[in-house]
This record gives sequence, C-alpha cells and structure tokens, in this order.
Amino acid sequence: MERLLPWFSLKSVPGIGNLLFKRLIDRFDSPQRVFNASTADLLEVNGMSRRLAAAIHGHRTPETVKKDLDLVFAKSYRVVTQTDALYPPLLREIPDPPPFLYVYGGLDAGTGNIAVVGSRHATHYGIATAKRLSANLAAMGLTVVSGMALGIDTAAHEGALAAGKRTIAVLGSGLEKVYPTQNRNLFHRIAENGAVISEFPLLTE
Repeated sequence: MERLLPWFSLKSVPGIGNLLFKRLIDRFDSPQRVFNASTADLLEVNGMSRRLAAAIHGHRTPETVKKDLDLVFAKSYRVVTQTDALYPPLLREIPDPPPFLYVYGGLDAGTGNIAVVGSRHATHYGIATAKRLSANLAAMGLTVVSGMALGIDTAAHEGALAAGKRTIAVLGSGLEKVYPTQNRNLFHRIAENGAVISEFPLLTE
C-alpha cells in the first residue's frame, strides 16, 4: 500500500490530468519524487504553473482516495502503474495514458492483443460471427480485448473463453460497479482466464 499511495494521491491533486501526470513521471520517475521536488524543478515540466506546484506541495490525500486503495486490497484486486512491467506498452505510448490501472485477474505483457468491438444491438448473425472470429483469433495466440458490453463485446469475450484462451475486458466503470449487471458472471469468468481492467476508482458508476 505504501508504494501505491503516492500514485493515488498525485492523481487526486486538482489540476493534474493524465497528460501532466505522465510528464511528471517522465521527469521525476515516481510520484513520491514529484511531491519531494522543488518548485523550480516542478516548473521545468511543460504545463506546470506556480499555483499547481503549490497545490502539489500542500496536498493532503483525501479520505475517499485512501478508502479506494483500502478496498483494492480488501477485494484482492491489483493496481498496475505506468512504471510497472505489466502496464500495456501500447497504452503507455499515447499522450495521456491512465497513471495506473485497476486489475481483476492477471495481465500478460508477452501476449499480442487484438480488439473486437461492435454494436450492443447486434443481429444473431453478427453475434455468431463475432464469437467464431474471436475463438479463431484466440486460438492463434492473440488475446481478445473488448468492453464487456452487451452484443458484440460479450460475444467476443465468449468466443475467446470457448476456445479456452485469454481475454481482457476494459470497463467504463469501476470494478465494483459491473456494467451491464447481466454480465457479472462473465466478469468473473474473464478474470479467471485473463483480466478485467479499469482506469476508474472502484465505486465509479
């Protein structure tokens, strides 16, 4: 917990979004070093202002953030930060990657990924095709990534699981707010043979 708290704390500083967070980590290597940096050093980072530097130095971690981290450990979830080897390498290359990911299950940095997404209101043919395509892709050694929504996303995950292979779901909510609720069983099945990940605090709707 001690290693992760500075990550959660820095993310909770008003005015620090994902883009500036990445610039700070690129410059200082860790959130703790950001908090310990001088104002002069902070101002060398593009996008930093004196007001924001003062906010960093005066920041106190909100109780809600501490409770979120406590819940991570209580539920046996994992947190993968930008500097961890398991953080998805392609995600790290975008300008504003999430500082860290909440993970239910396990990530595998050595596996190639392919996204399969589509309509929530798919036809029977579309769902059958998505399942077959995803099963074939998974059998070729690719990890099928989708969003666990109804329709094509669900079919993609089901296809990979039917082939006995890994799949990853990326949620638009926190891990404690599974959406859609119909996919709660799928949520656990994916985690048993892959991972469910989110960039949002656990109780985010």
